[in-house]
Amino acid sequence: MAKQKSTYVCQNCGTNSAKWVGKCPACDEWNTYVEEVIEKGDPAKTSWRDTDQPTAKQRPVNVKDIEKGAERRLVTKDAELNRVLGGGIVAGSLVLLGGEPGIGKSTLMLQIALSSSKTKVLYVSGEESQQQIKMRADRIGVQSDNCFILSETSTQNIFSQIKEMSPQVLVIDSIQTLQTNRIESAAGSVSQVRECTSELMKFAKETNTPVFLVGHITKDGSIAGPKVLEHMVDTVLQFEGDRHLSYRILRTVKNRFGSTSELGIYEMQESGLRQVSNPSEILISQRAEDLTGVAIGATIEGNRPLLIEIQSLVSAATYGTPQRSTTGFDSKRLNMLLAVLEKRGGLRFSAQDVFLNVAGGIRIEEPALDLAVCASLMSSYHDVPISEKVAFAAEVGLGGEIRAVNRVENRISEAEKLGFEEIFISKYNVKGLDLKGRNIKVKPFGKLREVFEDLFTQ
Repeated sequence: MAKQKSTYVCQNCGTNSAKWVGKCPACDEWNTYVEEVIEKGDPAKTSWRDTDQPTAKQRPVNVKDIEKGAERRLVTKDAELNRVLGGGIVAGSLVLLGGEPGIGKSTLMLQIALSSSKTKVLYVSGEESQQQIKMRADRIGVQSDNCFILSETSTQNIFSQIKEMSPQVLVIDSIQTLQTNRIESAAGSVSQVRECTSELMKFAKETNTPVFLVGHITKDGSIAGPKVLEHMVDTVLQFEGDRHLSYRILRTVKNRFGSTSELGIYEMQESGLRQVSNPSEILISQRAEDLTGVAIGATIEGNRPLLIEIQSLVSAATYGTPQRSTTGFDSKRLNMLLAVLEKRGGLRFSAQDVFLNVAGGIRIEEPALDLAVCASLMSSYHDVPISEKVAFAAEVGLGGEIRAVNRVENRISEAEKLGFEEIFISKYNVKGLDLKGRNIKVKPFGKLREVFEDLFTQ
């Protein structure tokens, strides 16, 4: 008879306690402790491994004697995913994909599974039936002979199927729906998520099989379940975007096999997710005529330079308190830039309603967009349009000075590639900058006033 042990687990942070407490001492949340029964039976019966398979004993090795070699990677047909993962899927890696409901996590995973025609992929779904997944596969329109679908939530049944077919890639959708016999609690609880992830991690490392885990997120944007889940996996990917807009961003939060500053951009269509190879052309709207309040800023998202369209509307306040509304930009930073323009530029924004929008539905928090935001506000304030062939890449300080930004050469090259004729940067970025042979005019400035004189006095 297996021994049973009862413990209380915080459903917010995963802290264990021998007794129930009202307030968690770790995360300070109230009424989050739930009693869970842990079955301490024979671990071999619940493990993915066969009982007759011996475990290899690891011995310590001197760091000088360890042979360094590149990780074996599986290059998929999805160039955006390859970029985000650092060059492809690493053998034996555990990848966690999180995102809001309906954002396209399952579509992305099924699309990757179907596109890997030469790789045997097992897609395990605990949320949808096989018929529902078949309907989604028909909508995507990609046929594959090596993609197998399994609707199951028990880890023991999943591992028994894995032993029979030996897949090269495993996809779990989602980790919150799995349940193991070792833990007598509901699926999605802290103990269940932690134990199921631990079993999948052992399977991935001992068989060199890459495993993708789809995870739900909470209302504050973090992945549901214990924080230890993100520590256990090798890579954490965040799938972001507005469900009402077509563009999605795949961002790297953690990556043990590559850079954490990469991102991929997709467009949601009826036939699935389309890769966006040149996102700057999408994020800049096509204008038939010059509009006021529109400025183009050169930003860096991850390692990719992007040109973002900043739209602003400044109008007289009809109520006592002027409105400040932003979409895709930090509202506190907007208030700071308005204070700088009012103090250093003599503009009365205190009596104006200000609305700011970043085109494309993405969120940008880089300071290099400050100059573009200020130019857009000035354009809307004076009702004077800015040429669509002008870009901006600089930070604005509290004294009205134009500050330097990093990787300005990449921003200039991107603007030049898209046909821009002028780009405004800080004069402190000019040192060491090679401007020979460029088809774009680089204008360095040190003060915000100098920029406005050049823009609006022509």
